[in-house]
Amino acid sequence: MRILMLSSTFPYPPSRGGTEVRTFNLLKYLQQNHDVTLVTQYNKGVSDVEVEELRKYVSELMVFPLPSNPQAKNAVTGVLAKTGRFLESVIKATPPNVLHRYSPEIQAFVDSCVAAKKYDVITCEHSVNEIYIRPEFRHSVNTVIDIHSSVYGWIRDHLEMGAAQNAIRDRLYLTFVLKRYEQRYCSKFSNIVVTTEDDRQEFLKLRPDIDIQVIPNGVDLELFPYRSQDPEGHSLIFVGAMDASHNIDAARFFAFAVFPELKTRYPDATFSIVGAKPTPEVLSLEKIPGVKVTGRVPSMVDYLHQSTVCVVPLRTGFGIKNKTLEAMAAGVPVVASDRGLEGLAVDGEGISLKALRANQPAEYVNAISQLFDHPQLRTELSHNGRQLVETEFTWHIAGKRYEQVCLGNS
Repeated sequence: MRILMLSSTFPYPPSRGGTEVRTFNLLKYLQQNHDVTLVTQYNKGVSDVEVEELRKYVSELMVFPLPSNPQAKNAVTGVLAKTGRFLESVIKATPPNVLHRYSPEIQAFVDSCVAAKKYDVITCEHSVNEIYIRPEFRHSVNTVIDIHSSVYGWIRDHLEMGAAQNAIRDRLYLTFVLKRYEQRYCSKFSNIVVTTEDDRQEFLKLRPDIDIQVIPNGVDLELFPYRSQDPEGHSLIFVGAMDASHNIDAARFFAFAVFPELKTRYPDATFSIVGAKPTPEVLSLEKIPGVKVTGRVPSMVDYLHQSTVCVVPLRTGFGIKNKTLEAMAAGVPVVASDRGLEGLAVDGEGISLKALRANQPAEYVNAISQLFDHPQLRTELSHNGRQLVETEFTWHIAGKRYEQVCLGNS
């Protein structure tokens, strides 16, 4: 099978964020038995070495430049530019970040490939890449949209939790653009893939005529081996890209609303915030006694193995969280919110306990205290969490199911 994969996000190394991790591991699996051409764009910080490394995992790699983005010269022209972007977004029912990244060169390449019937399937990794798919394409080639998460749901969730960085702007886009955007692009594709059942139900409202496939994220078990021992102690860890709004909100919520009470109960307790690009508001959390902000680290799994408990106190964001699966794979007991456990059967009647659930500060304090005080409970969650990942959430399982969608066997 000849596959053309579109990913505006440069998916290497597969550690920058969830989009990179999912895209890289799916293309890596598909390349084993098929010819994969990856079309992507240079992002800030992408090196020539990384380009050459990524080239090893595909049959053909095409990297296009991002469109130029001239900066406004003064406040007046800046306001006019923002107004113009908003109006264009409303007219085209397309978010401005999608329009900003649009490359006429990529469009011409895709159009020529479809006209020449060069590929059997075109996959778009995340909805930002839908812009290159014309509605008529699906009459001549299998077109697949892999929706990593609903943009409408993501923004709505941020607004409801008060975590939006620009609430007025986001509310305008939510009202006038995003719902129409998802309705429009869903109609173009032969197949739709989502990561959770919740997203499936939402998108079925837009495309009730097709069988939308749920293909969760996975974990590379070689990169996240099971820990050799319980470190004991009272160390907590939260991992993720620390310039992402949902992670910033989670870190601040836990540091201010939960950790001080734990510190009172366990004076030696520590809370490590581990991940690249911490913003100033994340770095400022180190002023709280016991809080550590590491920035990018050479090996995430090493930090996980050294931690007693991994917390995933997300209050916003949709989809299965890589950070939750990776902690479970590493054998670290998890305490997480409903958002952090989305798409995972970890508790309830007839289900072996695989993580502890908490949403309010008191619930976090109670759950973490249980784990700190009961080694047997930590062992139970450690083993059950690892078993869950091994049986349901590896990239081999996800890749095999994605391959069937690409083959048209969904």
